[in-house]
Amino acid sequence: MSLLGRIRRKKEHHLRHRVDAELNLIPLIDILSVMVAFLLVYSADVEVVQNTKGVEIPQSTAKDQPNQSVVVMITKDQLFVQGEVVANIADIRDPAVLQIEPLRAVLDRPMLTSGVASAGNADNASREITVLADKSLPYDVVRKVMATCTAASYGKISLAVLEKELPVSAGSLKRA
Repeated sequence: MSLLGRIRRKKEHHLRHRVDAELNLIPLIDILSVMVAFLLVYSADVEVVQNTKGVEIPQSTAKDQPNQSVVVMITKDQLFVQGEVVANIADIRDPAVLQIEPLRAVLDRPMLTSGVASAGNADNASREITVLADKSLPYDVVRKVMATCTAASYGKISLAVLEKELPVSAGSLKRA
């Protein structure tokens, strides 16, 4: 028996007993449908607001969730509106400045945020703005930003906070 004969027989044997590979997609579809349902349930009541590493948001026990609105972010160094740099904090800290004119100019511009028109509404009470401020900023800076937002005809101002976890009471603990 020659070497070529054995190789030829093995090749014929493999060709006769070859099994085609199949990919079963049903388990993959099941997993994806469970993931979609999970994401829909747990992301329905959360508003995603842009955040940078420069802002440490304070905590609160308030239960009301904010509506979608224009986002004003105050870091330790700069003031942003919808991600656009508007002013430096050093300029805002000046005691002679009562309102922030660059912020007022940006807020008076017509802009759209997630389908909500922030300019052109006749009802100023329906115009909303959310302020993300670093918790280490002086109150005077936040007050000037909020006063400027009010002067720019925004009727509802929300301060973004993290929900504070309530401590567990001793009476609610059960012994095993």
